[in-house]
Amino acid sequence: MFTKNVKLRKRGRPPGQTPQGAAARNHLYTTALQLIAARGYDATTLREIAATAGVSVGLLYRYFPSKQAIVIALYDELSAEYARQAEAMPAGKWRDRFIFALRTSLRVLAPHQVALRALTPALVGDPDEGIFSDSTAFSRIRVQKVFEDAVTGAGDAPTRPLAGALGRVLYLIHLAVLLWWLLDKSTNQRATTALIALTRQLLPSAALTLRVPPVRRFVIAVDELVREALVGNPASA
Repeated sequence: MFTKNVKLRKRGRPPGQTPQGAAARNHLYTTALQLIAARGYDATTLREIAATAGVSVGLLYRYFPSKQAIVIALYDELSAEYARQAEAMPAGKWRDRFIFALRTSLRVLAPHQVALRALTPALVGDPDEGIFSDSTAFSRIRVQKVFEDAVTGAGDAPTRPLAGALGRVLYLIHLAVLLWWLLDKSTNQRATTALIALTRQLLPSAALTLRVPPVRRFVIAVDELVREALVGNPASA
């Protein structure tokens, strides 16, 4: 289980770490993700990771004192890379910017799909290890901000507070698409491609309905309820 006092060691070389230390950490990190992808999160132990990497358990603890620390490092790496690539989001309508944000997310996650599939039960079902836990809030906020910015920075952005609420609702839609993507067994994941195409076709109609006051109030209300239910504080990000 993730503990709230796990200190995140950032990717890359920490202050004072030697090139050899950075290489050792990256080797352990890669080995751990490969084992989790092959065996599953629960079945993988730190001793197995150390043995597979050819190092002592003590050296592994030096960089990753728990399996949770490995997963947190993965969240940090993926969310940081996603935020970096999302900086190239083009100007335009919010629905086009949303599709860009969605496709960018899939592109960043694709190399880690097998490992993420192994982590799916924890991602969606564990209140302490999942994407809505306190310990992974840094990653959630980082990614969620991209979707909020996709709306608030659009040429047709609605007024606040609807813009922020819509961005967060789109973030949740993005999570639903990612879950579909992780479970998709169709050839070349044709079903995921089709789902994104259908979503894009529906967005112009959604943009029109946002002009109706009851719909605007509904989006804001849903946003508040979701934040209260999944994050525990309707006023939090």
